[in-house]
Amino acid sequence: MDPALLRERELFKKRALSTPAVERRPASSESGSHKKKKPKTDKESSSKQGVESGNGSFNIKTGSGYKFGCLAKIVNYMKTRHQNGDTHFLTLEEILDETKLLDISLKQKQWLMNDALVNNPKIDVRDGTYGFKPKYNLKDKKALLRLLNKHDQLGLGGVLLDDVEEGLPNSAKAIKALGDQIIFVTRPDKKKILFYNDKHCQFNVDEEFQKLWRSVPVDSIDEEKIDEYLKKQGISSMQETGPKKVLPVQKRKKQAGQRKRHFKAHNNHLAGVLEDYSDGVPVKK
Repeated sequence: MDPALLRERELFKKRALSTPAVERRPASSESGSHKKKKPKTDKESSSKQGVESGNGSFNIKTGSGYKFGCLAKIVNYMKTRHQNGDTHFLTLEEILDETKLLDISLKQKQWLMNDALVNNPKIDVRDGTYGFKPKYNLKDKKALLRLLNKHDQLGLGGVLLDDVEEGLPNSAKAIKALGDQIIFVTRPDKKKILFYNDKHCQFNVDEEFQKLWRSVPVDSIDEEKIDEYLKKQGISSMQETGPKKVLPVQKRKKQAGQRKRHFKAHNNHLAGVLEDYSDGVPVKK
């Protein structure tokens, strides 16, 4: 073997022995589990408070959505008990007890008493107690018949079935008991309207008059003119409770070509005095 290579080999061994070696050990799972976590700042803890609980589930009891959810639950409960015949008023504590909302905070209770329930159009407040306030407060079938008769005499038309069911306890039983004293009419939006069936107005019309009635054209008369005529006669139409028609948007027609605008000249009397400087200063002759 080449003596030069042997010398380099011996020098390499001496350098390797003189240089200390450092061995890196892999971090164990136990040591990693005991590492200290950085403490959360007050800003981070306050932002997550009330949103996420310790087990990872969300807590919405402190949000505005939970408040309005409680209000909706209370109003629906008051409506249901009114429809079942329970029309007596309740205190807030009794309402919260029956709706099982006993875990709400004191701040939310104050919001319900001072703002939400007082200003709700479907809640009636009397001396610190609360009840349901329907559009038509009907006690029995006789009250419903009087309401329909009044609408018929005043030309107000019929009454929505939804409003009757909202204000009349056990409305289905009462409507069934009235029988042919009321008439049902279904609107294009599938909602039903109740009319008073005035049997005194039931008479036979001669066929000749029926033909004359059907021969009168009304295609040229729009709904606004009909409504205006009915108001002059003291009759109210039911357009406000019916489905609203959306008028099509009329598109503007594009002009074929832009018209040239003509400007009136006001200095014709100075035609021989004024000079044109658009091409520079004229050269004097």
